Amino acid sequence: MKRILYVLALGIFGIATTEFGVIGILPQIATAFNITTDKAGWLLSAFALIIAVSGPFVTLFFSSWNRKQSMILVLAVFTGGNIIAALSTSFPMLLIARMLPAFMHPVYWSNGLTMAANSVPEAESPKAVSIVFGGFTIASVLGVPLATWMADLFSWQASFLLCAVVNGISFLGLLLFLPDMPGVKTSFGTQLQVLRKPALWVSLGLACLIVAAMYASYGYMAVYLREVTRMNGAQISMMLLVFGITGVAGNWLAGKLLSRSRLYTTMGFIGLLLLTHVLLYFAGIYMVPMIVMVCLWGFIHTGGFLISNINVTTMAPEAPELVNSIFTSCGNLAVTIGATVGGVTIAHAGVHQIMWTSVVLLLLSLVVVCAANYKRLARMV
Repeated sequence: MKRILYVLALGIFGIATTEFGVIGILPQIATAFNITTDKAGWLLSAFALIIAVSGPFVTLFFSSWNRKQSMILVLAVFTGGNIIAALSTSFPMLLIARMLPAFMHPVYWSNGLTMAANSVPEAESPKAVSIVFGGFTIASVLGVPLATWMADLFSWQASFLLCAVVNGISFLGLLLFLPDMPGVKTSFGTQLQVLRKPALWVSLGLACLIVAAMYASYGYMAVYLREVTRMNGAQISMMLLVFGITGVAGNWLAGKLLSRSRLYTTMGFIGLLLLTHVLLYFAGIYMVPMIVMVCLWGFIHTGGFLISNINVTTMAPEAPELVNSIFTSCGNLAVTIGATVGGVTIAHAGVHQIMWTSVVLLLLSLVVVCAANYKRLARMV
């Protein structure tokens, strides 16, 4: 059974590398097509925007498909999209090549996470989901830096070809090792009934706050390390790698703790990440303490996606694919919100103050958790 989980994680690795690998090659693309860097940034923001807007609708459309077939189709589209991107001769062509796979992104995420959760007993589902989420974590550790390195070593086209190869390998893995799994025969209307659950919307709001808090600071991590801690490029690259490596361990631990208590794990995560950001502010100007704090930051930070996903999906187990796709849309929207709020903070207060933006959002998250579970918490007092 674990082999299936690792195959699913490999697909997540390829998709995440495709989505975020472009971050490190935006300057090269801007130069190649004689455009501004912010215009080149549409290769990332348009990708996320399409996921946020179309995710639930595309997932509903594919919900009756055989899950193996739909996921193989997704990886085929990602492989082809990256090949077209590498062959692009104009920026509009490159943008279209990036946008087409984005429509299919939620189909793999929702089906992959649902299959992981359903492949083991209910009590073990957080651990199984954490293995699949590990593909996302490893993509941030290896996939994104490797895509950037390929572009530096050869050209920006090589970065897209690398993504094509990774997705092609994932395609073959699913084709050979993933068992057939019929789609959901439930009607669209029945699945949409879950949207009437207030608890689901509370969990989505909480997930949005948590992920926004994470990316309000993490999205500007390199800037913070350069301007506040005064690290050079090589040191920043090493810190990003360390952040990702410790995140793999943190993701694994979050999966184990969620199997024991979802509420305690969520509250503990928010509290520890809040404290971490306070310490990051005070350690920011010191090299050695900051190195230690980056290790702690990565270890705690990465579990946020898994914790948020489990909180959302447990609210509507009768429509897991739809709920996972809504979570994916919510997560991409939250990343955009966090990055925007963080940017506003930097523009008006400076880079050093960015940590307090995350602190405020995490405090709001803690208020939501306590308000949503006040009866249970009151009984424990």
